[in-house]
Amino acid sequence: MISASERKPPCLTFRICASCKGTCERSVSPGIAVHTVLMKGPQMATLNDVTSADRVHIGFFGVRNAGKSSLINAVTGQDLAVVSNVAGTTTDPVRKAMELLPAGPVLIVDTPGIDDIGELGEMRVRKAKRVLDSTDVAVLAVDATRGMMLADRELVALFEEKQIPYVIALAKCDLETNADGSEVAATLDLTSGRVVRTSSETGEGIHELKETIAQLAKSPVAEHRIVGDLLEVGDVVVLVVPIDESAPKGRLILPQQNTIRDILDAGAFALVTKETELEQALSRLAAPPRMVITDSQAFGIVAQIVPESVPLTSFSILMARHRGTLDAQVDGADELDRMKERHDVDPDAQPPHILIAEACTHHRQCNDIGTVKLPRMVGNYTGMTPTFDFVSGNEFPEDLGGYDLILHCGGCMVNDREMAWRARHAASQGVALTNYGVAIAKMKGILDRSLAPLHS
Repeated sequence: MISASERKPPCLTFRICASCKGTCERSVSPGIAVHTVLMKGPQMATLNDVTSADRVHIGFFGVRNAGKSSLINAVTGQDLAVVSNVAGTTTDPVRKAMELLPAGPVLIVDTPGIDDIGELGEMRVRKAKRVLDSTDVAVLAVDATRGMMLADRELVALFEEKQIPYVIALAKCDLETNADGSEVAATLDLTSGRVVRTSSETGEGIHELKETIAQLAKSPVAEHRIVGDLLEVGDVVVLVVPIDESAPKGRLILPQQNTIRDILDAGAFALVTKETELEQALSRLAAPPRMVITDSQAFGIVAQIVPESVPLTSFSILMARHRGTLDAQVDGADELDRMKERHDVDPDAQPPHILIAEACTHHRQCNDIGTVKLPRMVGNYTGMTPTFDFVSGNEFPEDLGGYDLILHCGGCMVNDREMAWRARHAASQGVALTNYGVAIAKMKGILDRSLAPLHS
């Protein structure tokens, strides 16, 4: 709660709301009820506040029956992974968000054996290798009784190629007294990894392994802000959050939650309203806000209401900046203009093939942005009738051949490495990739305006 001395910044007029007893602005006029919550930071972040996408992703890799799952249980102090002497017990990547001291908030990923065989085994191997694309720190479990296998060496090469910090955990050392790790280190060119002798049975080396993981882990939370670095203490930011049939009941979606938190951490004020009350909310401010951030779906109406002198952008554009892929996505949006030009030149030109990718697996509503609204916007803008394919969650096609464009969500459910991989993967196959917010701003003719606040 905001203290009494903080309740009235010079640029705002409001009073204590009788219904919520908090600091908010409330106005009632015929047919209109406005209840826009006003929040101010800074607030201290706790480990539990970090979403899975912003946690350090720690992947455990190795051949079958090398002791990966036992090692995970020993490192975490919990029975997270199923342990068995039967090779290939782990059949799919298993993820668990938790706090691992001294590393902090992490996402632990147990992967299938990298040497699995057969048709199903090959699929499991592909899934295990796919985990690498979102891994911040890799732990390679090597069975000390067998030594480094060819598959282990191939994994080390992949760690190096993808520039993933890694540690080799020489597992089951209680069964092999001569395994000190020196032979493994000597036979490999370990440019970014090291070897730790461990035993899940006796606990030997587990503390050292945890310390090594913490040293290798660099929290993405500290590296990339959503919007806080663009603000000063006391700034007011207006957030426009449409509430329609596709909005989740009783809560805000993750990009909105994360943006509010980042504003609070910057010591600024977050004023949240719907697009239908935006004009009234702005009129109640004694001075223009530092910035207006809107849900991309409301870009058109919000751009008409917000004066040109007030910086305007969207949650999706901020998420692309947060993930480090904004420049590539801005370039990717140009494909929409190329489609429009092809139609203008030849109305009978072959319709484009577009992939719409969402990183989450939310329940789709009747007027869903990804499957309904966005395809309609693209058709209206280009004058064509594209073919659309849809993927969600962790699924993302290896073969993107045949697609002209990928329209991606904001990416709030994937980490920086995963989003960067998707962008690189598309570029390597010559396919343009952009996100919902950038695409909508392009189609509304306000892309330059929506990018300007990020460069001020």
